[in-house]
Amino acid sequence: MLPDILTKTKTTKKGKQETSLRWWVTMLMSIGLALGTWNPTGHHFIHYISQQDILSGFTPFAIIIMFGLWILALKSIFQSIGWIGIVFILIIIGTFLWGLNSYNLIEFNNLKQMGWAGTLSVALIIWIGLNASIIWKTITGVYATDRVDNE
Repeated sequence: MLPDILTKTKTTKKGKQETSLRWWVTMLMSIGLALGTWNPTGHHFIHYISQQDILSGFTPFAIIIMFGLWILALKSIFQSIGWIGIVFILIIIGTFLWGLNSYNLIEFNNLKQMGWAGTLSVALIIWIGLNASIIWKTITGVYATDRVDNE
């Protein structure tokens, strides 16, 4: 039913089956959180809560859910890549945008284009933060290491 790119499986050294579906699910979650929080179209969470009484209807519920999602995303980002990883990803994104600007594919003075670039950059940072341990395991073969400080 689903295309092979979504359901492709591989077997780990321990015999566990892993599918690539998790990559796509976390990408959709990351894009959904970034676009849902703010985007240049005006159809986003910040616009939603600013246009009505903050304590009416389901607005408090939506605020709590959005804060919860951001807390989970930020915890995952800082636990997996930290400040250094975030700065490194921002440098990569900045140089990529610089390259796009060099070929006149985007304009830095166009606020709508920069809004989209910023929103999608946040989605990319969230996605990498959610998948950093998997990426690290794929590259190095080590799933996670604990930092041990000598006294």
